[in-house]
Amino acid sequence: MGLFQRFRRVLSAQLNHLLSKAEQPEKMLNQLVLDMNRQLMEVKKSVAAAIADEKRLERQLITYIEQANEWERKAILAVREQRDDLAKEALLRKQEIEGLILQQKNLLVSQHEAVEKLKLSLRDLQKKVEEAQRRKNILIARAKRAETAKRMQETMGAISDTSSFEAFERMAAKVDQIEAEVEALSELETSFSDSRLENQFRQLEQSSQQDTADKLLADLKRKLLEEKS
Repeated sequence: MGLFQRFRRVLSAQLNHLLSKAEQPEKMLNQLVLDMNRQLMEVKKSVAAAIADEKRLERQLITYIEQANEWERKAILAVREQRDDLAKEALLRKQEIEGLILQQKNLLVSQHEAVEKLKLSLRDLQKKVEEAQRRKNILIARAKRAETAKRMQETMGAISDTSSFEAFERMAAKVDQIEAEVEALSELETSFSDSRLENQFRQLEQSSQQDTADKLLADLKRKLLEEKS
């Protein structure tokens, strides 16, 4: 079970490293799932090695059984040939191997139990990694929505700042002042234009009156001359 504890320790260390770097959520989640799959592959290799050890113990047990059977066959042969001395030697060798068989069976039982526990843990770990893979996309989508909402709140906060509205009102007042000044200049220009026009007409009227006065004076002088004559 040590390999699964090592799996958790490695992932915990990697998670702390990513959090300390304050990565973007999407990048961090992708990296975490990648690390989970990488560690999962290492665990699978360890479980496969444990299964291989079990197979090796099984093969060794079969070899011991075959050897015990062979020494029994030799003992029987020796008895038939009336070689009790060889038969006894063969039976002792068989007994020795049977001791190894018992030890091997105990080892095999322990290894088989360990392998079965490892397989169950591996299946559970596989499910968790697959679940993390599925949840990753959901979490990334949620993180993006949260980031968008955060930017909107920051924008709204900037817009609702009273200093911004005050600056806007000052600019609006300035524009009103400029328009008023332009309008006043326009009125002044029109007034000056009207004054010049009135002066010109006044001059025309004065010139006309002068002509009339000159004519009246000439008529009077002519009349006086005629009376003298």
